[in-house]
Amino acid sequence: MTSSGSVHHEEIDLSPGSGDAAGTRRGRAGDVVLEVRDLSVSFPSGDGPVRAVRGVDYVLRRGEVLGIVGESGSGKSVTSMAIMGLLPTTATVTGQVLFDGRDLLSLSENALNGIRGARVAMIFQDPMTSLNPVYTIGAQIAEAVRAHHDVSKEKALERAVELLETVRIPNARERISSFPHELSGGMRQRVVIAIAMANDPDVIIADEPTTALDVTVQAQIMEALQVAQDATGAAMVLITHDLGVIAGQADRVMVMYAGKLVESGTAEDVFYTPRMPYTLGLLGSLPRMDRPTERLTPIPGSPPSVVNMPPGCPFEPRCPKATDLCRETEPELRETTGPEHLAACHHAESLVGVVADEVFDARVADADTLAKLASEGEK
Repeated sequence: MTSSGSVHHEEIDLSPGSGDAAGTRRGRAGDVVLEVRDLSVSFPSGDGPVRAVRGVDYVLRRGEVLGIVGESGSGKSVTSMAIMGLLPTTATVTGQVLFDGRDLLSLSENALNGIRGARVAMIFQDPMTSLNPVYTIGAQIAEAVRAHHDVSKEKALERAVELLETVRIPNARERISSFPHELSGGMRQRVVIAIAMANDPDVIIADEPTTALDVTVQAQIMEALQVAQDATGAAMVLITHDLGVIAGQADRVMVMYAGKLVESGTAEDVFYTPRMPYTLGLLGSLPRMDRPTERLTPIPGSPPSVVNMPPGCPFEPRCPKATDLCRETEPELRETTGPEHLAACHHAESLVGVVADEVFDARVADADTLAKLASEGEK
C-alpha cells in the first residue's frame, strides 16, 4: 500500500514470451515438464468403486503436443481433472503428478492455486460452462491476468485485447465488452483459449476443445490452439475421442481404454503401425480422403463397466482376435516396434501389416448393431 492508501501496481511486461515466463523457469525444448506416475482414480458407488483411471504413466516434454484419445468413459478427462486438482472430494487419487519436480497431488489448495492457471492451464470442452455469463469476456480475461500478476485493471484489459487478437477474434477492442452469449460457440472457445494463455503457461491441457463444433470451426479452433502454443512455448496435452482431430497435430499419441493406456508412441507409430486391435478399430472408423468409397469399419459392442471389472483384457469382449489368454490375463504395456512404441496386447506381433477390416468385419458389426436396436425396441 502507498501512504495514501491506494494499491501500488507493479509494472510487469505481460506480452507472450516475456519476463519470468520466458526466463529461468523455461527449460530447454525436449526437457520433461510434466510426469504422471501410476495415476489411479476411483469413485465410490453403490455397486463398488468405479475405477475410472488405472495406473496411467506418461511424460510430457517441453514444446511437444501429446494427444490422448479414446471413447467416452475411457478415463481421458478424469486423468486431466486429477492433474489439475479439480476432482470432487469423494474421488480417491493415488500416484504422482510431477510438475518441475513437485508432486501436484501432495500440494495444499493454496499452493496448487499458484500453479493452476499460471503454470498449468486448462481448456474445457464446453465454453459456456467455462465462462461466467454475467461478466464481459474482457473482465474474465483480465481477472485471469490479475490472479497471478499485480497489475492495474487497465493494463489487464489491454492484455485481454492482445490475447483476443492473438487468437484472431476480429474487432478485439470492441469485443472485450461483449458477454459470452453474444458470441458464437467457436468464438467462445477462442476466448477460453485466450484465458488459458493469459499467464504464459508451461503446460496447456485441452480437454476435447472441438466437441459440438462443426468441422470448419473445429479446424479454426485447432489453428487457434497452435497459435496459443507458438505464442507461449507451452507443451500441450490434447484430449479427444477422435483420432482425426489430432492427425498432423500431435507429436506423440496415447490411446486409453477402460481407464488404462493400451497403446502409446509417436504419431507415425500409432497411425501407421498400430499394435492394439482397439487402435486399429478407431482408425478403421475414420473416413479417409484417399479412399472415399471405402466402407468404414466400426468396433462392435460398447466399452465395459469399470466397476468390478473381470480379469483379463477389458477389450476382449469386443476383440475378434481374443483367446483364452486374453480372457484370463490383462496384458501389460510392452515394447513393440521400438522403445517408444508400447502396446497392451498379447497378440501385438500378429498385427504387423494388418488393417482394420481384416480384424473387424463391418457387415458383422452392422448386424450386431441392428440386433441390439431390435432388442431395445422390444423392451
